[in-house]
Amino acid sequence: MDLSRYLARIGISHRPTATPEGVAAVQSAHRLAIGFENLDVMLGRPIRIDGPAVFAKLVERERGGYCFEHNRLFSDALAQLGVENRPLLARVWLGQPEDAMPPRTHTCLLARLNGVPWLADAGFGGSDLAPLPLRDGAEGRTADGARHRLRRIGERGSLRGEWLLERAGPAAATDGRAAGDGDWQAQYSFDLGEVAPGDLEQASHWTSTRPETRFTSLHVASIPLPGGFASMVDRELTVHGGGKTQRRTIDDAADYARTLREVFRIALAEEEVRSLPLFG
Repeated sequence: MDLSRYLARIGISHRPTATPEGVAAVQSAHRLAIGFENLDVMLGRPIRIDGPAVFAKLVERERGGYCFEHNRLFSDALAQLGVENRPLLARVWLGQPEDAMPPRTHTCLLARLNGVPWLADAGFGGSDLAPLPLRDGAEGRTADGARHRLRRIGERGSLRGEWLLERAGPAAATDGRAAGDGDWQAQYSFDLGEVAPGDLEQASHWTSTRPETRFTSLHVASIPLPGGFASMVDRELTVHGGGKTQRRTIDDAADYARTLREVFRIALAEEEVRSLPLFG
């Protein structure tokens, strides 16, 4: 982890402090600078989540990634800043039917700041939510007009999880999986059990190879904006901000590559875009 290059990638010119405010600043800058995407999956490339591979992809090549990549990079950066943290595994409930029991395909971080545990997450494809203290009822608001809260819902080891992150806000400020604007909707649940590197590798492998899932059947890109949110699912682009939502269909590979670069801050050459199943 070259901390100076990481900070330059996310637009921070000074060394942040190992405080809740410092971690929140790094997480927000990371989320606004590095897009969420699954395009290597669609290109048939293996996803590597070791530190050097993630740094090379997200920092050096200015690509995006999904949660296992984002939060590995974020975790390494926090460690360099002196912030104790470790990964957690979560079940994503967004867009799932009520009777579903999704596998643990999301990773987030448990950071300890001034002796207090916090939920930190630079890799969920949603709002620019600041870290939350791990406390029942903790709430946060985001610039896209949404509210978020943590709830203690069970015991460690229970299938539905010990903690639940919920969101209530504009459905347009999401990647299309959200319910009505005013309702609390489950985002993901987790417990505080320890997670081994092999657990992350296994979950990432399932996420990137399981047939007929969102990550293996759709081309997905998203990024929070200073006042909203942008998402692109296959050729459909949605940009929400200022209480307004704009939608359009991507014309061709050149338009797709340009939109990735200009909206999602993802560098993918046009010749690589042409190799995507979307244009193949």
